[in-house]
Amino acid sequence: MSDRPQLKSSPSGGSSNALLEPVKDRRRRRSSSLISHVEPETLEEENDQQMPNMNASWVDQRGAWAVHIVIIMLLKGFYNLLPGITNEWSWTLTNTTYVIGSYIMFHLVKGTPFDFNGGAYDNLTMWEQINDGVLYTPARKFLILVPIALFLVSTHYTRYDIQLFLLNFSLTTLVAVVPKLPVTHRLRITIPGLTSPAQIK
Repeated sequence: MSDRPQLKSSPSGGSSNALLEPVKDRRRRRSSSLISHVEPETLEEENDQQMPNMNASWVDQRGAWAVHIVIIMLLKGFYNLLPGITNEWSWTLTNTTYVIGSYIMFHLVKGTPFDFNGGAYDNLTMWEQINDGVLYTPARKFLILVPIALFLVSTHYTRYDIQLFLLNFSLTTLVAVVPKLPVTHRLRITIPGLTSPAQIK
């Protein structure tokens, strides 16, 4: 993808020499073009973001924190009920499901389901919307600590089996912890065949 601005034809139609206006690509690409960085908001988007963000404000509520524990307990209970699943695999599947589910919720889906802010959050994931992007708030610390604590519990109850440990460790690290670190803030990675450029806009 070139760094030149794309041209958008005028809606009024006309000849091919009609006025063309540049369309700004909101992603700053690195040389590999697989990694991009979301640019800071425009003044108009910053003004739209002054309204309360219902998509991310619920995360600060203490009741919302308890929901994560309840979800983990329900997942563990569900996997315990499945025939042929050992306790070790039950904990591993609980960890895997929670980690992948939280990744989809906090790091994959962008924008908001509510049309109240003029699209000011369309380029941001929920993690980037939480606490207006301020890092290391209590809610963010809690959301980083939950998968780490679940990994430690899973490791203990899998009796430190090396294969299950490596599975839990790699998933927790790559899917639950690394995307929450400051170095990956507003970073987008395009995986050919899985994500397309349209999905990371």
